[in-house]
Amino acid sequence: MKKEAHNVNHLDPVGEHALLEDAPSETSMKNSIFRAALGLGLFAIITAGLIALTQLITEDKIALQIKKARSKALLEIVPLNSFNNDLLEDAFWLKATKELGLEEASEAFVASQNGQASHFILPVIAPEGYSGPIKLIVSINTSGIVNGVRVIEHKETPGLGDKIDTKKSDWILGFNGKSLDNTSSDAWHVKKDGGQFDQLTGATITPRAIVRSVYQSLVYFRAQQSSLLGQSLGHTASEQVLTTPEQQAHSPKKLQQTPKQEGE
Repeated sequence: MKKEAHNVNHLDPVGEHALLEDAPSETSMKNSIFRAALGLGLFAIITAGLIALTQLITEDKIALQIKKARSKALLEIVPLNSFNNDLLEDAFWLKATKELGLEEASEAFVASQNGQASHFILPVIAPEGYSGPIKLIVSINTSGIVNGVRVIEHKETPGLGDKIDTKKSDWILGFNGKSLDNTSSDAWHVKKDGGQFDQLTGATITPRAIVRSVYQSLVYFRAQQSSLLGQSLGHTASEQVLTTPEQQAHSPKKLQQTPKQEGE
């Protein structure tokens, strides 16, 4: 018996037959790897699909919120009884315009009543803010009178220069009703510089930059008024492109006046 057992152990000393039966074959391992890779791929595809679906669902909501925010800003500076068109639809593009501080094409808007333009809302950038450029929108009616000015982006000092925002003070409302006809060029300065407009307590550079830019927008509007009024309402933004006074050789020189040089 011991001899037979010895012969068996000699033929299969460590139970290799049993181990080989339990060990996975090369084919099964490849299948396992393939299934794992397939699972990861499907997971990635499903995840990407869910993300894309979420973006599609929220994209319209975001666009709607942006439209509402833009509409709100425009409605603050255009009388509701002065137009019956869709301000955002009747938009046009202004080329880079030095007088407005625009270094690239920017969107402007027209308010109209029964097809007749009543106000133009111009994008304006005051490049000499204390902490950088200040982005504005300026509403001017067809008589060349400012109906409203709003700051839409700035980096001015909190508690000082940021009072240009209507949430902090009513300083910006001081432009309402002003025009080149009822306010002389010498008056388009802060009081510290001999002008008509208040400066902010502890901040002169910020209001000075805005006063200058609003004045320049009125000069631009007067020079471009016939061109602006001649735009056909209802065109797409890409079809309506205006030029600056500098780009028009026939622009009246008398309208190119700018405020006197200011010191700090």
